[in-house]
Amino acid sequence: MPAVERLSIDRPGLRLDGEAAGDGSPVLLLHGLSATRRYVLHGSTALARADRRVVSFDARGHGESDPAPDPAAYRYADMADDAVAVLDAAGIDRAALVGHSMGAATAVRLALEHPERVGALVLVTPAHLGRPSRDLARWDALADGLLRGGPEGFMAAYGTPRAPKRWVPTIRSVILQRLARHRHPEAVADALRAVPRSTAFDGIEALARVAAPTLVVGSRDDVDPDHPLEVATRYRDLIPGALLVVEKPGEAPLAWRGAALSAAVADFLDAVEG
Repeated sequence: MPAVERLSIDRPGLRLDGEAAGDGSPVLLLHGLSATRRYVLHGSTALARADRRVVSFDARGHGESDPAPDPAAYRYADMADDAVAVLDAAGIDRAALVGHSMGAATAVRLALEHPERVGALVLVTPAHLGRPSRDLARWDALADGLLRGGPEGFMAAYGTPRAPKRWVPTIRSVILQRLARHRHPEAVADALRAVPRSTAFDGIEALARVAAPTLVVGSRDDVDPDHPLEVATRYRDLIPGALLVVEKPGEAPLAWRGAALSAAVADFLDAVEG
């Protein structure tokens, strides 16, 4: 088991909490909205055991990281700047970025603004189209639910997961566990309002300017409709040379299976580096 090094990264008005494990070529993990650093590879240490230095951190306001000094300061620009600061603090000039959902959009922004820092991209279930969300009322309702009733209040606003019946208990349990990991739930509520109003890049056509080798990990819509496979396919089509992998019909989403996802990431990075 690789030793884990704790990281504390000072940013203007806040501190980010992170960790690093393993040796070798660096990989930076970027999690999704309302998640924590655990929910990129779901606890898998396979990459750190396979000649990779895996760096992860809780986004501002999430997990063990401090809230932003301004409730609106959860924009993609803020999170991309945080990611660069984490790379700097870890002494990393260039890394492969593995981003899930919100983290995927943040990774694309980094690749467009700082291409010299990005060796490769793995974009897991991307959903961002380069414009603010068209369903802001839903995000505001989720924020209100979390503020008023904690994780159960969030779930009440979320409603029954739109998935086959056999998956509903698992999805509900994971969401509740994930939300219970935040030291500052009020900050997560601020992020739930601010992130969907933000843009990581200017329109989905901007993806054509991504130069880094890219793997897109999609999910099938019957289990994960919040991350449409159509969007992952558009990312694959627009990013030059990008590859797309998706789980087989009837399987749990690849994005939810840490060991299988880690293996896909490792195979892709080995091919890129080879």
